[in-house]
Amino acid sequence: MTILEYLDASPAFVITAVALFGATVGSFLNVVIYRLPIMMQRQWQQQCAELSQPEATNPPTETFNLAKPDSRCPHCGHKIRAWENIPIISYLFLRGCCSGCGANISIRYPVIEAVTAALSALAAWQFGLSWETAGALLLTWSLVSLTMIDADHQLLPDSITLPFLWIGLGLNLFGVYTDLGSAVIGAMAGYLALWLVYWGFKLLTGKEGMGYGDFKLLAMLGAWMGWQALPVIILLSSLVGAVIGITMIVLRGRDHNTPIPFGPYLAIAGLIAFYWGSDISNAYMRISGLS
Repeated sequence: MTILEYLDASPAFVITAVALFGATVGSFLNVVIYRLPIMMQRQWQQQCAELSQPEATNPPTETFNLAKPDSRCPHCGHKIRAWENIPIISYLFLRGCCSGCGANISIRYPVIEAVTAALSALAAWQFGLSWETAGALLLTWSLVSLTMIDADHQLLPDSITLPFLWIGLGLNLFGVYTDLGSAVIGAMAGYLALWLVYWGFKLLTGKEGMGYGDFKLLAMLGAWMGWQALPVIILLSSLVGAVIGITMIVLRGRDHNTPIPFGPYLAIAGLIAFYWGSDISNAYMRISGLS
């Protein structure tokens, strides 16, 4: 029996292995979520400085990217050692505190690792050992990153949405999730749908109801799932947004005038539609008597 035959005959092993790998990826996503906005901000500042005083512009002396510098405690500067960076386990072993100064470590880090592991396991459970699983993992990891970055900064980086839009189109060039025509129309319609909503809202109220990053995110989801999934995604994102928004106002006393990022709701709705969109549509058709 070959390795591939063994893996194909052992779904529980595949799901467990993917979950463990997902937790490791979740640890890296924590780095992306924290560092990518800072990298973008530094790039913008550098560009502004070059435009205003090009002769006085000095490049930054410290390398700062997703690989460098090494992770450190923000309170004492203690360098995070390898054994302190094991997903979830290190947090539990350290009891949520820095080994150098004893400062509390945010619970969000192991939570993101655990959520990424669970969603990765879901992909393996749904698709088994296949190219569909590989693509689903990439989509999942991108949406986790976008959700947290938008929640923190109200920002959906083009460096994530645009490459993954093309990855979705590339996969569907081979019909992995839908046909190429549906994927291309999905990308176009996804962008234009929210673009029209944006301008309609702005003309009526004079305010901007969402950012251009939301257009690109829905275009990305359309490229992966095809135009047929867009109505479900839009409806689900509105429902998720209403539930979470009302809950935040009630429980946390959040001002209803405070801007709430729409990207996380699109990402959550996109994952739901990715796995169960057809079931939701069919159930609606049966309940409404349209089928």
